Amino acid sequence: MKLFQKLIIGMLLLSPIVIGILLSIPESDENPSVPGGRFKKLGLVVIDGVIMESETTIRQLQQLRDDNSIAGIILRIDSPGGATAPSQEIYRAVMEFRTSDKPVIVSMGSVAASGGYYIASAARRIFAAPGTLTGSIGVIMTVPLYKDLAKKIGVEMRTFKAGAYKDIASSYRSMTPAERQMIQDLLDDTHDQFISDVATARSIDKDTLATFADGRIFTGRQALKKGLVDTLGSYEEALSYLRKLTGVGENAKVVNKRETSATIRDLFVSEMIKVFPAAYKVFSPLGMQCLAVLD
Repeated sequence: MKLFQKLIIGMLLLSPIVIGILLSIPESDENPSVPGGRFKKLGLVVIDGVIMESETTIRQLQQLRDDNSIAGIILRIDSPGGATAPSQEIYRAVMEFRTSDKPVIVSMGSVAASGGYYIASAARRIFAAPGTLTGSIGVIMTVPLYKDLAKKIGVEMRTFKAGAYKDIASSYRSMTPAERQMIQDLLDDTHDQFISDVATARSIDKDTLATFADGRIFTGRQALKKGLVDTLGSYEEALSYLRKLTGVGENAKVVNKRETSATIRDLFVSEMIKVFPAAYKVFSPLGMQCLAVLD
C-alpha cells in the first residue's frame, strides 16, 4: 500500500476524534440578546413512534436542564402512545421543569395521543395543528384467544404454575369471571392515574375531564375547545413562541443532544463505506473505536 493511501486512511479514521474534540469545546455563554448573557440556545427533544422506554428521553431532558446555555425546551411529539410506565416517567420528568426557569413547550405532530398526550399535558404550553389527532385518554389490554384454533389442529397446551392467577392472560383458555374483574380493576386504576395526572397538569376539574377522557380522539381544533391544548399552530410557531418567552432572539440555536452525535457518526460511516469500502472492512475494529468517541 502506498504512503499516500495510508495517509488518506489515517485521516479518515482520525476525523471522528477531531470532530469529537471540536464538539466538546464549550461555547461562550455570552449572548447580547439576553440580559446577563446567561442563556443563548433552545433545546429540542423528539418523541417519535410508539413509546416503549423512557431512558433516552429523560436523559436528554436532564442534559438540557443541567446545561446553563439552554433557556427553554421544545418537545416535539408525534406518537400514538405506548406503554404506561414510560409515559408516566417522562410526564414526571417534564413536570419537574414547572419549578425551574426553563419552560417546556410541546409541539404536536400528526398524532400525539394516549401516552403521547399524557406526556404533552405536563408542558407549560401545548401547540397542535388543527388536524392533529390527540386525546385518547384511555387504557387498553388485548389478549388473543387461541384455544379453539389449537383444538382444531390438535394442539394441547399444558400449563404448570405456582400462583392461582399466574396464567391469567393465557391465550389457550378463557378467563374466569373473577379474572376478568381483576383485569378490569387493573385497567380502571391505570385509567384513573392517567386522568388524575392530566387534570393536575392542565388544571382541569377531574370530574369534568372524566366526561370525555373515555378513549375518544380529538382533532387539534376539538382539543382546543376541550382545554386539552392551548394554541393551534405549527412547530415553527411553537418555536417562535418559545423564543419570545425566553428572550433568546430569532437567531438562537436549537440543540438536539441525541441527534448531534448520531448524525455525524452515521454520516461518517456511510461516506467512508462509499468512498473507501475496502479500507473500512480492513480497519473496522479501529474505526469503531474512533467512532465511539463521538457517542
